[in-house]
Amino acid sequence: MRVYPTFFRMVFSGMDPEKAHKIGYEAIRAAAFTPAAPVLRALTRPAPDQSVDALGLKFPSPFGLAAGFDKEGAAVVALANLGFGHVELGTVTAQAQPGNAKPRLFRLVEDRAVINRMGFNNDGAAAVAPRVRKAVDGLYRRWGRSRPIVGVNIGKTKKVGLENAVEDYLASTRLLAADADYLVVNVSSPNTPGLRQLQSIDSLRPLLTAVGRTADETAGRHVPLLVKIAPDLTDEDIDDVARLALDLKLDGVVATNTTIERQGLVTDAETVIAAGVGGLSGAPLKQRSLEVLRRLRSALGPDPVIISVGGVETGDDVQERLAAGANLVQGYTAFLYEGPFWAGRINRRLRALQRRG
Repeated sequence: MRVYPTFFRMVFSGMDPEKAHKIGYEAIRAAAFTPAAPVLRALTRPAPDQSVDALGLKFPSPFGLAAGFDKEGAAVVALANLGFGHVELGTVTAQAQPGNAKPRLFRLVEDRAVINRMGFNNDGAAAVAPRVRKAVDGLYRRWGRSRPIVGVNIGKTKKVGLENAVEDYLASTRLLAADADYLVVNVSSPNTPGLRQLQSIDSLRPLLTAVGRTADETAGRHVPLLVKIAPDLTDEDIDDVARLALDLKLDGVVATNTTIERQGLVTDAETVIAAGVGGLSGAPLKQRSLEVLRRLRSALGPDPVIISVGGVETGDDVQERLAAGANLVQGYTAFLYEGPFWAGRINRRLRALQRRG
């Protein structure tokens, strides 16, 4: 019997979502320093034959945690203990910032969804960088070369104007690239004013070119670079991004971020309207995210890598994304509803599907 859904209903469902997230985050961190940590690793870790080669790296599992859960970079080892094959930190900005005014996180329980307008609240790249280094070292000590992978998602500082966006991203890159296994340029959050304008090809080309060059120079090696796009792009815009990715020899695309759309929700309209603006994530995003994945893979051919995210809840969802052309799959919102053993269950289900052939 699964205990967490009952616990969520009795404890977290009536609590402010951001407060509940903080409590869960700290509990997961604390568990990494208890005698239970090795037991958790043994229960949730993927089997050796579930590893995936992508971005020149070996991922213990195709399933990982999307950016948004760990913005501080302080829970990586603890999250790896729960079975995630990779953890993407962030979004991290060059300057520390508090994010948007509260309340800014809202659950749509009937839709298994969340609306957020967090606004890239984080401690800033200078504070996060040593935590990334410490996390990677900690993973090596526990897992050796088969350790989970650590990605870092970077975004624009809110108070920096679009005309200075490239240099702002480069400031984060110089601090974070050396220790990140891969970098993601986030230009698709709806919660930083003007950010999505950077998805236009004219803006995206110089940004990705500069970040890629600076990341490699800083790290003294090639740092795999991906761009994260919105589900709200038109099909023609998606094709343009694919052409740019091929032209720049980009390592990959993360598809997709949250949506500003609200169609097809079960939650009553008054509740949705009361939540206000922000990005919608969770189960309602599943169909569009899958459509974007298929269109991207068709346009890109076998390369570069696609990390599919949006509406992923089960091992069958992960397998569907892999069959549709994803190299790796991420989830986040379902983690809030499914609890700490979610990644472990997905790993076991993927193994069962793998054995069936």
